[in-house]
Amino acid sequence: MTSIDPICKMKVEEKTARFTSSQGGKTYYFCSNQCKTKFDSDPKKYSAN
Repeated sequence: MTSIDPICKMKVEEKTARFTSSQGGKTYYFCSNQCKTKFDSDPKKYSAN
């Protein structure tokens, strides 16, 4: 299954994603540690849909 990185909008394969975070009971997948760090600094900004 593929997810979209909420920071850079790249497709990320969930099975092989090295960087993840959880927010509000949902797991977010990232293409890089840089995107994960940005998300973690203000998760509500990026997880609000």
